[in-house]
Amino acid sequence: MVAIAQYRETFLKYLDEKVVLTEPKNLYEPIVYILQLGGKRLRPVLTLMTAEIFGTPHEKALDAALAVEVFHNFSLVHDDIMDEAPLRRGKETVHEKWDLNTGILSGDAMLILAYQLFENYDGKTFKALAELFSKTAIEVCEGQQYDVDFETRNDVTIPEYLKMIEYKTAVLVGAAMKMGAIIAETSEKDAEGIYDFGRYLGLAFQLQDDYLDAYGDPKTFGKQVGGDIIENKKTYLYLKALENSSEANKQKLMQLFSEKPTETSEKVETVKAIFNEANVPEIMKTAISDYTQKAFQVLDTLNIGDEEKQILKVFGEQLMKRTV
Repeated sequence: MVAIAQYRETFLKYLDEKVVLTEPKNLYEPIVYILQLGGKRLRPVLTLMTAEIFGTPHEKALDAALAVEVFHNFSLVHDDIMDEAPLRRGKETVHEKWDLNTGILSGDAMLILAYQLFENYDGKTFKALAELFSKTAIEVCEGQQYDVDFETRNDVTIPEYLKMIEYKTAVLVGAAMKMGAIIAETSEKDAEGIYDFGRYLGLAFQLQDDYLDAYGDPKTFGKQVGGDIIENKKTYLYLKALENSSEANKQKLMQLFSEKPTETSEKVETVKAIFNEANVPEIMKTAISDYTQKAFQVLDTLNIGDEEKQILKVFGEQLMKRTV
């Protein structure tokens, strides 16, 4: 096994080789821009790591890893358009730097490019990867639609919210890991197990993202802190605050989230004060820890060595403590 940092380095080198500016420039320049904007590269690293954990050189999984990263960034380009987000990883979003039409078309091209990368695998592997990718891609779209629907609903439940983030975020983390297992030609039981490990980790990851959106450091978080509050997103923080607040605070919160989205620091601070009074930060930390532990429990079912299990556990622990 190699170090996690080395997987990332190998992937970034491959990304630079494969993602190059070509004609028409106005289509491909935004693609190069978003893919080179940085980010944690969580999903492609997991694909490479999983292939090696199941006994296959991680280099064989580079095309699948790149497909996952291209798809993930495609979804971000379109999500940013839908959310009217000004920043992504601390830089201008594609539609802000260019325009809406460019963001839509370049995003569409990224989805197609992601599919093309699977063509580099043989028939059986290609079929398994493409089937998993198609299933995951439509679930991500379903998750995004739930997210949009929740903006105009006042009766969103916590189970509904958890289903939304599972589809929008967690299934792609699970799929990234299962792709590594497919390329390694491991058993179906282990492939499903590593998928569940990734899915639970993805849920913890998104809850951590929700937490950082409200409580992160603007210098390290890379997105607009308080963005979910400004956009009236019914996140886990908001739903738990409703569940644990006084009637007065509950009504105040519902009123603030029924108003037209406005970028005011006063709204953000008022909402965070209600969150704090309802002990939401601690509730969030507990939920993040619970999902991480669920992921770790899956490790006991996998047919891999103790060293490999420890590598996955350390990775999960690092994710739980992240600040970006």
